[in-house]
Amino acid sequence: MTQSRPPSYYSASVIRESDYPILEGNHRVDVAIVGGGFTGVATAVELSERGYRVAVIEANKIGWGASGRNGGQVTGSLSGEDAMRRQMRRTLGDEAADFVWDLRWRGQRIIRERVEKYAIPCDLKHGHLQAAYQPSHLKALRRDYNASQSHWIGEHVHWLDKAGVEDLLGTRLYHGAIRNDYNMHLHPLNLCLGEARVAASLGARIFEASPVVEVVHGESPAVIGEHGRVEADSVILAGNAYHHLERQRLGGKLFPASLGIVTTAPLDEATANAINPQDLAVYDTRFVLDYYRLTADRRLLFGGGANYSGRSSADITAELRPRLEHTFPQLEGVALDFQWQGLAGIVINRVPMLGKLSPHVYYAQGYSGHGIATSHLVGEILAEAVDGSRREFDAFANVRHWRVPFSDRLGNTLLAAGMWYYQLLERLR
Repeated sequence: MTQSRPPSYYSASVIRESDYPILEGNHRVDVAIVGGGFTGVATAVELSERGYRVAVIEANKIGWGASGRNGGQVTGSLSGEDAMRRQMRRTLGDEAADFVWDLRWRGQRIIRERVEKYAIPCDLKHGHLQAAYQPSHLKALRRDYNASQSHWIGEHVHWLDKAGVEDLLGTRLYHGAIRNDYNMHLHPLNLCLGEARVAASLGARIFEASPVVEVVHGESPAVIGEHGRVEADSVILAGNAYHHLERQRLGGKLFPASLGIVTTAPLDEATANAINPQDLAVYDTRFVLDYYRLTADRRLLFGGGANYSGRSSADITAELRPRLEHTFPQLEGVALDFQWQGLAGIVINRVPMLGKLSPHVYYAQGYSGHGIATSHLVGEILAEAVDGSRREFDAFANVRHWRVPFSDRLGNTLLAAGMWYYQLLERLR
C-alpha cells in the first residue's frame, strides 16, 4: 500500500510535484533501479547521461523517504572515515587515505555541477559551520581544520574562535567552529524531484506507487511489482532503510534510526538576521548532534537527537522545542508550523555499504545520517561499475561489515545501547 508524503515543510513547498505512472505490464531496460530517493535518482541521471536505458521503480513518490525529509545539509562529514581508510588499504593500498579524503567533497561537486547544468531550483546556498559544543571538542575540531589546510579544500575552510562564532550566530552556546564555504545547504525534496525530471528528460522511465515484491537473479535479472515486471541486464537496490528486499543477505547489517525535524513559522527579517545573518547551515560536535539552517522563506529548520530503537517518536515538537530554545533563547515560544521524521540507515562501522548480491544485482545503502552528498558520489560509483570501471566500487564492496544475528529488532536494541554508551562517554568527557 503506497503512502502520501509526510506533512513536512518540504512537502508544503514543493515547486513541482511528481506524477509518474504505476508500473504495469512488461518492460525491458539496461538497468532497473529499485528506489526513487537520492541514490536511485542520482544513479539514474549518471547512467542516462552515459546512454543507458534506465527504469526507476519507487514504492511511493519520488523522494518520499529520507531523501525528502532530511536537514538539507550537504557537508564533508563522511561517516566511518577512519574505518574506511583502514579497510580500503586492502584494495587501494597507499592511495586509500587520499581516496577517502576526496570522497568527503565529491558529492558537493556533483550536486553543484548538476544543479547548474540543468537549472534545478532547490535553494542551493554555500556556507556551513561545525561548532564545538564543549571545550573538550576543540582538539578534534582543530585537528580536522589542520588537515584541511594541507589539501585544496583549505582555501574554503576557516577557523573561528568563540567570539568569531558569536559574530555569526545569535547564540553563546559554542566554543569555536570550522567554517566551510565549500559545503552547502538546500531544499532536498526539490533537488530529488528536479533530478528525477532530468533523468526522465534523458530517457529514463520512472514508476511511482509501485512496490517491488521480488527481485529475480540469474543471467536475466528482473524486478517484479504488483502489476508489472521490468527485465534488465543489471538491477540496483537503492531503498536504504525503507526497503525490506533480500533480507536473507542484507538483514542484520543496517538499522533504521528515526530523525526528527521541526520548522518555525516565518521569522521577520530582523530576527532571522539576529540569529543567522549570513544564512549558514550549522551542526555541532556531539555524537548525537543538533543541526539547523534557515529556509528560503526565513523559517528556522531545526533537527536534533535520534531514536535508535527503530520506532517513531511520539511527539517531535515536544522533543525538539527545548533544544531549539536552548540554542536560541530569543525564540522561546515561537510557533512551530511543521514537524516530521524520517529513517536514516545506520551501519555499525558507519561505512556505506556497496556490493553485489549476485553477478547482476547491486545494492547501496547505509549512509548513517550523511546521505545527500554520499548518495550522489555513490550514484557516480555505481554508474561507473555498471559501465565496467569497478575499482572504486570494489573498494567499498571489499569492506567487512558487522552482521547482528537473529533479527533486525535485536540489532536496533544493541545499536540504541551502543549510542547510549557513547553519549555517556561524551558527557563524562
